[in-house]
Amino acid sequence: MTRFLVTGAGGMLGQDLLTALAGREVTALSRSDLDVTDLDAVRAAVAGHDVVVNAAAYTKVDDAESDEESAFAVNATAAGYLATATAEAGAILVQVSTDYVFDGTETTPYAEDTPLRPVSAYGRTKAEGERLVARQNPDRSYIVRTAWLYGAGGPNFAATMLKLAAQRDELSVVDDQIGQPTWTLELAHKIVELVDAGAPFGIYHGTSSGQGSWFDFARTVFANAGLDPERVQPTDSSSFQRPAPRPAYSVLGHEAWRSAGLAPMRDWRETLGDAMSQGVVKTQ
Repeated sequence: MTRFLVTGAGGMLGQDLLTALAGREVTALSRSDLDVTDLDAVRAAVAGHDVVVNAAAYTKVDDAESDEESAFAVNATAAGYLATATAEAGAILVQVSTDYVFDGTETTPYAEDTPLRPVSAYGRTKAEGERLVARQNPDRSYIVRTAWLYGAGGPNFAATMLKLAAQRDELSVVDDQIGQPTWTLELAHKIVELVDAGAPFGIYHGTSSGQGSWFDFARTVFANAGLDPERVQPTDSSSFQRPAPRPAYSVLGHEAWRSAGLAPMRDWRETLGDAMSQGVVKTQ
């Protein structure tokens, strides 16, 4: 039986990875269980496992602008340590990455081999994590980029919209940032499918199919919840100034899945409907 190790197991994606791996032999390590910035600790944790899924990450995008060193330690250095340890152990590494490795200036979906061009501290640290993984374990690693995540195990945009709907008559949501809302449980199952299929190692984009703006996302959440979507009104990102720049266009292409003989993830509207019908998008 394949022995899995999930780092960052206490996070939103990490929790859903454990659900997707139910019935498997799995070691789940949260932030308090494993310091991923300690190479000796990482080597000890990886020993005896066949597949390591690294869902540990510094995800405070705005905080990273003023504390890039901390973000780099978790997103880059730790990814390199996991790559080193898995290479030494002959294990597979799945490194979860992000759309923030791109600059967001394109108008067509980013291909898997598009040159990296991050414009934020968070993006720079994740991009370096990708480079270290590719360098340290080039023959047995997957890099899975994802974006716009929501799920039951953590705070997320869909839940925030429902919470605000109970507090306000009308919401203003940006319509000039385009991406692919992605359910963490669907992504978790897709990562397991990738490993189980023995797909070629390399880069895959773990985002839902289709595209939409945050405004589209919010209106769809409202509609699925039986609320009037007209309560959501469009605005532009200049209304919400934040320390870290956000990519204006975060749509990722899925050709690698097709080349591997696997179907890309479903359209984001379909998966959002399933997630909400199962009660995984909550206000608390």
